[in-house]
Amino acid sequence: MQVSAIPVRNTNEIESALTPLGSELGNGLIFPPDVFTSGHRELINNLALRYRLPTAYSFPYLAVDGGLLSYGPDVIAMYRRSMSYVDRILRGERPGDLPIQAPTVFVLAINARTAKALGLTVPPTLLAIANEVVE
Repeated sequence: MQVSAIPVRNTNEIESALTPLGSELGNGLIFPPDVFTSGHRELINNLALRYRLPTAYSFPYLAVDGGLLSYGPDVIAMYRRSMSYVDRILRGERPGDLPIQAPTVFVLAINARTAKALGLTVPPTLLAIANEVVE
C-alpha cells in the first residue's frame, strides 16, 4: 500500500486531485477530520462515486451523507464527558489542572448503499459490528 497526501485548498482543486486517482484500480481516499472536508463532503462523495473511489472518514455523518465508511470518536459522548469539566471549572478548579482525556467511545458507520454503488461487498461480520449501517 502506498499513501500519498494530496492537499487541496479550494473546490476547483478537489476534482483535479481526484480525477487521476479514479484512473487506477485499487485507489481509495482517507480523510482526516477537518472543516474543509466536512464542508465539501457532497462534492467529494459525488466525485468519489463517479471515479469509483471508496472513502473513509472520521465522523459518522460523513458516511451517512454518502461516504463508504467512517470510524472515529463518538462526538456526542465526548461532549457529554466534557460537562464534568465544566462542572469542575465552575466549582473553582483551574482548567490547566484538569487532566487531558482521550476519547473512549468510537463509532463505526458503513454506508451499504455506497458500497453497492462501488461494486463492493461488505463482509457480514463487519456489518454486524457497525454502530450504524445506511441501507
